[in-house]
Amino acid sequence: MDTVGIQVIARMKSDFPTKFGIPRQSGLVEALRSTVVFEPAFRNPDALRGIEGYSHLWLIWQFSEAVRSDWSPTVRPPRLGGNIRMGVFATRSPFRPNSLGLSCVRLLGVEETRQYGTVLHVGGADLMDGTPIFDIKPYIPYGDSHPEAIGGFTDTAGDFLLEVHFPRPLLEILPAEKREAAMGVLSHDPRPSYQRQPHRVYGLTFAGYDIRFTVAEGVLTVQSVEKA
Repeated sequence: MDTVGIQVIARMKSDFPTKFGIPRQSGLVEALRSTVVFEPAFRNPDALRGIEGYSHLWLIWQFSEAVRSDWSPTVRPPRLGGNIRMGVFATRSPFRPNSLGLSCVRLLGVEETRQYGTVLHVGGADLMDGTPIFDIKPYIPYGDSHPEAIGGFTDTAGDFLLEVHFPRPLLEILPAEKREAAMGVLSHDPRPSYQRQPHRVYGLTFAGYDIRFTVAEGVLTVQSVEKA
């Protein structure tokens, strides 16, 4: 089998130390804030010349926690409850022959830092902290936007949004700038699709805090928030 070499050009700095709770797609939680930090060999500001002229970027990255030596032609998409198999190339499952991910993120700013050189601040990313990034390309509306597109099974798989009850004393434990993002992440139901137990307490680590919650009848209730 033919293989090609590929270099890690950057890594993501985000509020997700594990993959649990990461939104299922980019752009679902716009309040999420992350930073693209380039590897030393690629910290040349000339490589980013003109990037500030775009509002959105494509990130090509690796599902680093899902790398396998073999692959399966079918997978079980979470949006179908994990009970129906679909062709791997008809889904965005992380379990792919090359473990590549594709995300569209909002470019919030370009900053020159002393420690990391030029970094990119982005919104709405669905990447775990430390995720390897292989390439960055501008999102071009005239070519990339297709309002008439059909979304396959994702158009009919139902809505995962939950009502979130986050008691104010617990919400105020989080830094003010992280609260909206935490609410957004929780509203998109972080639980695995095969786990729907109303009395089970789930735990999500986000922005350095352990958030524990239960879900019953479409309402997610936060039970506790503690420093991780």
